[in-house]
Amino acid sequence: MAVKYAKRMDLFKKSELGEILKLIEKPDIISFAGGLPASELFPVEEMKKVAVKVLDENGEEALQYSGSQGYLPLRDHIANRMNTKSKTNVQADDILITSGSQQALDFAGNIFLDEEDIVLCESPSYLGALNAFKNYQPKVIEVPTDEEGMITEELDKILKENNRVKFIYVIPDFQNPTGITWSLERRKKFIEVINKYEIPVIEDNPYGELRYEGEFLPALKSFDTKGLVIYLGTFSKIFCPGYRLGWTCASKDILRKFITCKENSDLQTSTIGQRELSKYIDDYDLDEHVEKIKVTYKKRRDLMLNCMKEEFPEGVSFTHPKGGLFTWVKLPEKLNAQELMEKCVENNVAYVPGGFFFPSGNKENYFRLNYSSCTEEKIVEGIKRLGKVLNEAVSETAEV
Repeated sequence: MAVKYAKRMDLFKKSELGEILKLIEKPDIISFAGGLPASELFPVEEMKKVAVKVLDENGEEALQYSGSQGYLPLRDHIANRMNTKSKTNVQADDILITSGSQQALDFAGNIFLDEEDIVLCESPSYLGALNAFKNYQPKVIEVPTDEEGMITEELDKILKENNRVKFIYVIPDFQNPTGITWSLERRKKFIEVINKYEIPVIEDNPYGELRYEGEFLPALKSFDTKGLVIYLGTFSKIFCPGYRLGWTCASKDILRKFITCKENSDLQTSTIGQRELSKYIDDYDLDEHVEKIKVTYKKRRDLMLNCMKEEFPEGVSFTHPKGGLFTWVKLPEKLNAQELMEKCVENNVAYVPGGFFFPSGNKENYFRLNYSSCTEEKIVEGIKRLGKVLNEAVSETAEV
């Protein structure tokens, strides 16, 4: 019997990135490819105590179904943190708890996109979001982006020429993959443009609290006067990803659509997981935990950047992220980062080739490095191995 699948499954053929990630699963390889937080910093002992306390105090409720929008005390905590750190003015009723922010990205595609609709994004942009939108068969257009963020004059031109743009997807803080952060001026100009055309915006902010230098900047959501900004947050990078706890903050009408998607998808996010996180925030200092993470990540970032300065050849440049988990490397145009991966794996080191982050393709001389999940010893050794491959590749191209 021939099994017949939905046509949309043709969109999810075996990916080249998946094949690359298989290559780097060897135990002796030093991988800078993932976007993983440092597991040794997870609050394991505290969560043991919290789990027992939740079951002792409210065991029956914690193990039962609960409302689709999410546990109210946790939503209160989220609203308070957003208002304090991102300068927003939101309430618990403006928030939906999701199974990680990745679920919210899928919901956004479900809510807004018909086939051949247009999504705008930074150039480059987060691969996970692009893949989430792919199921709905949109056309993705990259908006030129510089070190201050999306170039608003270019955004205005694109919006003027296209009437099927359904939303704009952006990561203003410590962007994945580049690590850049939008300037305050660029944020304000961006809001002026979206207000002009009244286009919804997905503001994805998984890394915003992980700032290692400079001042925190207000979220795009803080400037939102028309209810156009849909803010996505997550505890995966500042707490632990295993709980799969994220959230969506949006205007009443838009949030209702997200809640409907939640009801039709998995009914609700884990009741006990939400209660355990909320209890942790009640009993412990989440800000103190985040500061501990930041100290470690800043040290690893500084070490990686210093090693890159010493080991990488002339002609190879990279970003200096002020926070987040990634730096973005640019190679001379003659070099192809995906082709170099084979030599890197032979030398037991790995990264993510940058071409995957450009929807339009044809930009293969970039790659992304993660510094949060490797020990200092592995960072030093891994960058040495990577530098060896790059020096050889640059020398070979110079001889041709």
